[in-house]
Amino acid sequence: MRPAALFAGCWGIWALSWAAAARWSSAPVLRPEPERVRVAHALLALGAFLTIPLASAWMRAPRLWDVGRGGAYALALLTIPGFAFTWWARLHLGRLWSGAVTLKASHKVVDTGPYAWVRHPIYTGLLEAALVSAVATGTVVSAAGLGLVALGIWLKARLEERLLGSALGPGAYRAYRQRVPMFLPRWRRPG
Repeated sequence: MRPAALFAGCWGIWALSWAAAARWSSAPVLRPEPERVRVAHALLALGAFLTIPLASAWMRAPRLWDVGRGGAYALALLTIPGFAFTWWARLHLGRLWSGAVTLKASHKVVDTGPYAWVRHPIYTGLLEAALVSAVATGTVVSAAGLGLVALGIWLKARLEERLLGSALGPGAYRAYRQRVPMFLPRWRRPG
């Protein structure tokens, strides 16, 4: 299997499994700003596609650097921890998860599991997978794709934070925001 096919396979398996599991979510009681969520989803989908080697090959984008065949295989395998982190976060949320920005009847601040490390672990995992894909691809197209993924994630995270901050009360979510970083965990020195 070529590295480009491995990247496409990793992204494809993640996307199909993610979409298939979408029905295991409780019904929303509030779904604000669906058009902005659609924009964020479109940016994410287009950006993710542009980060994989097949997109750059299809567009005949020249390489800015070459990680070599072994490096490409290693980077393709490094998407797996990012995707695994997204799944851990999704399973940890259980029925509170939603692909859209929604409020559920039993919504609460979840600050355990991966949510004790970052407020948006699903997005952290996606950023990791998009970053290693873009580095392996090494083109302007893949760099632009990474930028679109980051923009889509940032837009959606802001919508989620606005909703959760207003719906769960300023004290609870504000305290969580002060304690836990948005996307990148804080590495504490031991002792």
